[in-house]
Amino acid sequence: MKRSPRRPRAVRPGAAAVTALTAGALLFGASACGGRATTHHKPGTSHEQAAGSVGRLLTADDGSGHRLRQVDAKGAPEVTVDVRPDSEDGWNVHLSVRNFRFTPDSVGGAALLGRGHARLFLDGHPLARVYGSWYHLPDSLVRGAGTALTARLYADDHTAWAVNSAPIQATTSLSTASAPPTAPATHAPQTPRPDTTLEIVVSHGKVSPAPGRTEIKKGRIIALRVRSDHADTLHVHGYDKEAGLPAGKTVTLTFTADRTGLFEVETHESDLLLTQLVVR
Repeated sequence: MKRSPRRPRAVRPGAAAVTALTAGALLFGASACGGRATTHHKPGTSHEQAAGSVGRLLTADDGSGHRLRQVDAKGAPEVTVDVRPDSEDGWNVHLSVRNFRFTPDSVGGAALLGRGHARLFLDGHPLARVYGSWYHLPDSLVRGAGTALTARLYADDHTAWAVNSAPIQATTSLSTASAPPTAPATHAPQTPRPDTTLEIVVSHGKVSPAPGRTEIKKGRIIALRVRSDHADTLHVHGYDKEAGLPAGKTVTLTFTADRTGLFEVETHESDLLLTQLVVR
């Protein structure tokens, strides 16, 4: 028996609409922006900027492996570099830019005209990446490395901004800047001559001479010379004066008796009374 042909199923209007929209979206996504994935657009930027196609990308690089991105000389970024000796160490490097601003928050993104970062080179060797106007150059990085310091401008995608096939940069010489000032020589203050000196020896847990009292006039300078056969700490109560006592070495503790009263001198670890000071 011959079967009658099966009638095609009707397509619901709603499903047909969804199918049409889906196909349209896929078609639009494949054809929009040249059929390739796009980078995110920053507010106020064109797709050309967001795609990183500002200027003309050259086959040449800047000498450190970064391709040149050439732009017109008119309105192109500019940079100058100034070096000033630091009062403590090395130099402070100051970058002055024009038609350019530092954008550390978008590094690694697309190339936007007049934005990016700088790189410093010392005699052509990479030194640092800079995201602001100032950089401190320690003297330790300069010794034996040379004196020519170059600041070069880069886009966020790490291509080097260029005009007329040359990187946008500025170079200065550290030798033209005055050498970092050296700190003036300081001389340790001379210890004033004591008015009273007490010699004390600690040996096998005994104090010599035997602990007693020494009367001192207020304002006078006293020196305690203590020698111990084991490591300890010398402490003057009331004045909060301390000194380490290395084993077998004589240590001198000098101070001004500017307080009146009775003050004990002892050792911390062995807890020995060495003497008493009576200041009047």
